[in-house]
Amino acid sequence: MEAVILILGLLFFAFVALGVYVGVKAIGAAKRGVDRTITQARRTVEDTTLRAKSYGQPGVSGELAQLRLALRTSMRATQEALQAGVAEDASLSESLGLFQRLSVHGRELDDDLKRLEREPDRATVASMLPGLKQRTERITHSADSLRWAARDRARRFIEDDLDALNAQIDVEAGALRHWTVEPDEPVHGQGDGRDRGQGRETGPGQGQNQGQASRPGQGGRPVDDTAQAITAADPRRQTQYPWQKAARPETTN
Repeated sequence: MEAVILILGLLFFAFVALGVYVGVKAIGAAKRGVDRTITQARRTVEDTTLRAKSYGQPGVSGELAQLRLALRTSMRATQEALQAGVAEDASLSESLGLFQRLSVHGRELDDDLKRLEREPDRATVASMLPGLKQRTERITHSADSLRWAARDRARRFIEDDLDALNAQIDVEAGALRHWTVEPDEPVHGQGDGRDRGQGRETGPGQGQNQGQASRPGQGGRPVDDTAQAITAADPRRQTQYPWQKAARPETTN
């Protein structure tokens, strides 16, 4: 009895521990989902604000917004392309590592541009714009180079796979079209001409109508050669298909 109670107690605590573990995992997953949603919403708001500033505010503020928008757009597109491609192509892991190092410089530049948006000395900020533009172009050029190289590599793999598939399909199509009869195979229904007339002698009264001479047919019944020559077999009544291999006729030794 005590053993049964002990087993039941252990099972109860196991179920409780399992429930707590599942609950913690569910709460963590929900928290991560909420964080991702909040982060995505914040990015959308920031991108919309920067786009509005770049088109609506002239001068230094508009140029700073354009630089931030170009930087964020290029870096985000490259990150998505590399993370999506590394799952199928392990060689992109090194490119992803280089992009992470580039992202450090991108975040530093974005922070600098964000601080300069609140700088009251607009003349000083205007004097810094050429250097900021050059710095932004260098980072975005490197990010674009990684992104397009990854896309070209993926497209090249797709083209190679398609070429190999087309070659296999061509071979299979050629094999499917190989239905013709070999030249050395006799056509079904035609016997060897040497078998005809062998062992036959012309007797009395047979030489008068050689054109209408009869030969043994199926079941021993005479078959008129002239009638067969005049009335040819109708090819539409043939039951065999042209790609079927004809059986070899029996030869008489």
